[in-house]
Amino acid sequence: MSQTAAHPTDLDTARDVLATEAAGLRALAASLDARFAAAVDLLIGASGRVVVSGMGKSGHVATKIAATLASTGTTALYVHPAEASHGDLGMIVEGDAVLALSNSGETAELADLIAYTRRFAIPLIAITGGAKSSLAVAADVALILPPAPEACPMGLAPTTSTTMQMALGDALAVALLTRRGFSPTDFRRFHPGGKLGAKLRRARDLMHVGSELPLAGPDTPMHAALLLMTEKRFGCLGAIDADGRLIGILTDGDLRRAMGPDLLSRRLGDVMNSNPRSIGPDALAAEALHQMNTAASPFTTLFVVDAGHKPLGILHIHDLLRAGLA
Repeated sequence: MSQTAAHPTDLDTARDVLATEAAGLRALAASLDARFAAAVDLLIGASGRVVVSGMGKSGHVATKIAATLASTGTTALYVHPAEASHGDLGMIVEGDAVLALSNSGETAELADLIAYTRRFAIPLIAITGGAKSSLAVAADVALILPPAPEACPMGLAPTTSTTMQMALGDALAVALLTRRGFSPTDFRRFHPGGKLGAKLRRARDLMHVGSELPLAGPDTPMHAALLLMTEKRFGCLGAIDADGRLIGILTDGDLRRAMGPDLLSRRLGDVMNSNPRSIGPDALAAEALHQMNTAASPFTTLFVVDAGHKPLGILHIHDLLRAGLA
């Protein structure tokens, strides 16, 4: 069955929704003031966790904000406001901070949670569209969403408002990770799986070392160099000087360019490329793949060297692919 093209009216609707929500985000960015920095101060000053809560659509957004915070260095969890009233308030302890979401600011299910934070002096940050709402008035810091139409034609379904909530949560998470100096190493610790985890692995994690390294001196006769290159099975041979520094590389392409009746009578140093590509052991594996793929002539192997340019290991593109980088 052939697939019919989308009706133009559908496309118009979709573009209107995106334009409306984009306008809401622009208004939100323009509205940010010192209260945002105050909210970051409260969150980073919490010795415990950030407890995120909200009801309905705001609750779904809150779970995502909690997950984003947790994965970027801020310990966080979601607490359902209705469950909080039936025992889960015990999950919130001294040292925690609460981030509560409600577009109206009058969500009844949040009342007990708000009262609990006030009773035990737990910092409360509100994300709400109601500047004079019960939530905003009770909060230590209220981040007010600017007036913006919902994207649905009736103006009822939470769309623009939840998009602004989500974006503001992202802004808080990124501000917090920036303040903390959250590094790629930290990302890797929290994201060990999937492509992100693979991209954050280091060259030292994937490189071949020791006797696997295809290395020889520049005076090595070509017939011996070819045997060693074949034995090591990387499709290349690194040339090292008397101090063990990498000074060249011989690849299949170099061999094809040097092919002639006198090839076997020459030395490795006569045929090698004297500008070998290399990378440091702490470089991200993604950087290695980028080097291999973006060179004028893409290549498949890369030596890993120390600060003195002495080979520590070698990476093959197959190692990067097996690790999940592509």
